[in-house]
Amino acid sequence: MSYGIVMAKGFAPAAERNRRPILDVLRRVLPPAGLVLEVASGTGQHAIFFSEHLPTLQWQPTDASPEALESIGAWVDETRRENLLPPLELDVHWSQWPVPGADALLCINMIHISPWETTEALFRGASELLVGGSSLITYGPYRLHGRHTAPSNAAFDESLRSRNPRWGVRDIDELTELARRTGFALEERVDMPANNMTLVWTRDT
Repeated sequence: MSYGIVMAKGFAPAAERNRRPILDVLRRVLPPAGLVLEVASGTGQHAIFFSEHLPTLQWQPTDASPEALESIGAWVDETRRENLLPPLELDVHWSQWPVPGADALLCINMIHISPWETTEALFRGASELLVGGSSLITYGPYRLHGRHTAPSNAAFDESLRSRNPRWGVRDIDELTELARRTGFALEERVDMPANNMTLVWTRDT
């Protein structure tokens, strides 16, 4: 099924910049085979890149936005890679997600550009989808112990909240408590370029 044409492909410069450092982490923490569910895939650039460089994994991109789904579909149609699946519509607030299970879950740059309730829904859905020992991997800017890790993140947080007071850079301590309530523990925190972090959350066994 075709979701778009080449002209529908979106392009985010940030995705081009951060894809290689994220891949370096994924090579270490993802299982050698299985299905990776990517939540909030955006333009689809990450799905294209990661599925190319992790060929033993099946990659399932998703998004809640029709525009994003069109962009992802255009990339998928052009790439025609066997381990890259057509995009699925997924709103993390749904009680039933459109996949029965996954071996890992990846979510890049969603947590700070959405209300806190969306992050709660992400962890709740991941808890039902993943088995013990599986990873939920999140990427973006975070506060640590109530403080921003860089002045640029503080300015970014202020900008986000001016656009929508329900958005903002989240604190890792708050996320850790949410993770505990939903059956996850913070396994690893990896400092990334541009004052971002990759957080690896492991589902309790």
